[in-house]
Amino acid sequence: MNATEYAIIVAGGKGTRIKSKLPKQFLELSGLPILMHTLQAFYRYSSSIKIILVLPQDDFETWEALCKKYNFTQPVILQKGGESRFQSVKNGLDKIEGGGLVAIHDGVRPLVSEDIIGASFRLAAVHQCAVASVRLKDSIRMTDQDTTKAMDRSKFRLIQTPQTFQVDLIKKAYEVKEDPNFTDDASVAEFSGHRISLFEGSYENIKITTPEDLVVAEALMAK
Repeated sequence: MNATEYAIIVAGGKGTRIKSKLPKQFLELSGLPILMHTLQAFYRYSSSIKIILVLPQDDFETWEALCKKYNFTQPVILQKGGESRFQSVKNGLDKIEGGGLVAIHDGVRPLVSEDIIGASFRLAAVHQCAVASVRLKDSIRMTDQDTTKAMDRSKFRLIQTPQTFQVDLIKKAYEVKEDPNFTDDASVAEFSGHRISLFEGSYENIKITTPEDLVVAEALMAK
């Protein structure tokens, strides 16, 4: 029997870096709010996936109004976010009852493909976790005050989402006390002693945080 598949979509951005009064996940991209594109990507992957949408409680009314405006009827389980991403993911995990697999994904990564989502679930079923990543294209240097040192870029990866885990594993990992070093879900799982398995993501799976990102995303969607 196949494991139940969940997705926690975390969307707590405020739009400060993108210079918008409207939270960035609600900005329109190619005729639809960014967040709706993200949700649709997961529903294209599977119509039976259970999606938990984590939003600041103050944004619930905005989301409901946008759903009416754009006639967005695909079902999501709404959950209120916390003061940090760590707390928001933890709140999202609280909505899951029973086992299965859960993909945790940034609400402002609307260009994630069905292939990447599917790969994350398949690999997590085998390795307990699967984290999307891409190789570095540019040379990198490590800085230490006034000195710099060239680094071997082949030893580094840029980490993306989805980050997909067995539900029991990631729920247990999130029982730890929050730490500033927890930059993503993989770092929480790693702190709890779990080995992190990476798989090849996509350079098109960008996170929209700046006005330039919006321009790039529009161009990619027009391809």
